[in-house]
Amino acid sequence: MAIAIVLIVIVVASIAFHFLSPWWLTPAASNWGEIDNAFNLTLVITGAFFIVINLMIAWFVFKYRHRKGHKSTYQPDNKRLEAWLIGLTTVAIIGLLAPGLVVYGKFVAVPDDAKEVEVVGEQWKWSFRFPGEDNQLGKSDVRFISPTNPLGLDPDDPASSDDKIILSPELHLPLYSPYKVLLRSKDVLHDFNVPQFRAKMDMVPGSVSYFWLTPTQRGTFDILCAELCGVGHFNMRGRVVVEDDAQFGRWLAKQPTFSQTQQPASERDGPVTDPVEHGKTLSEVNGCIGCHSIDGKPGVGPTWLGLYGKTEILSDDTKVLVDDEYLKVAILNANAEIVKGYPAIMPVYQFNDEEVDAIIAYIKAVSSPKGDNEGAQ
Repeated sequence: MAIAIVLIVIVVASIAFHFLSPWWLTPAASNWGEIDNAFNLTLVITGAFFIVINLMIAWFVFKYRHRKGHKSTYQPDNKRLEAWLIGLTTVAIIGLLAPGLVVYGKFVAVPDDAKEVEVVGEQWKWSFRFPGEDNQLGKSDVRFISPTNPLGLDPDDPASSDDKIILSPELHLPLYSPYKVLLRSKDVLHDFNVPQFRAKMDMVPGSVSYFWLTPTQRGTFDILCAELCGVGHFNMRGRVVVEDDAQFGRWLAKQPTFSQTQQPASERDGPVTDPVEHGKTLSEVNGCIGCHSIDGKPGVGPTWLGLYGKTEILSDDTKVLVDDEYLKVAILNANAEIVKGYPAIMPVYQFNDEEVDAIIAYIKAVSSPKGDNEGAQ
């Protein structure tokens, strides 16, 4: 009897929580409101089965409880009951699967007027690419990936030269413009997810997946990785800024083309006058801030807040002062001296002396709260 009461209480509490809960989906910021409809239908069907099954169990526990003088009868089969169960289960499964399949079919059926943008994922950062004036993305291949060509574009493909390269984790999209989103991973399995867009798709190394969307709401929305991709997975974040066409055009015009990124820095931008800003860019582009926080929060690697001038304890219990010389070794050969309590997972980077000095300048700038504010501007 107590079990029956508990089951009834669980059903009533679950229904009350559903209708009284303050947590629910944020409004859709893209054309994919149909995904919400499929989700709601799934919730209704599974919720109905949850209620009916638990109430039936509670009723059976009560009705067929042990009583003196009562004896159960053995019934090996019941074709009528089995037919009802098979029929109801079939209808429910169709109701669960069919709407999702219909929406998914639309999700990957790209309209003819959609433009293209490429999203590249790697541990643990996002990069983006837009076609240039030729409206065609150039070819890419992992064999072309290098420190100066992180997206692996084919330098011999004429279509690559005017592609717009965005190596920071911020993507801009124009309002009410359909876009085909091409997804590519450089290392492991990732998943591009913008919850407000209801957009989510796996990024499989060696292949290109895609979907399309039309942003319908201005604002800034988080980009998340929805697939466990390593120890820095939690910090693989970015953002999408949806704005008017004119604002988007101005932003895109400021982004460098692939051919410009292949030029020496002195020819491309002139002499680097602000090493802190240059170091900030390098840290974002190479995913450093995915493991090293600048606000003191714990991460995969030591935080950069208060790091410079600090005495660190290494894995062999020796102590070392964090100065320029130590940071040079830590950047170029991280596994030579591992700070105690942190894993030896930092990849090998091939920075030149100017880039190393710029990263060190940025670490110095964010090492104090004042420097953090200045360096993050």
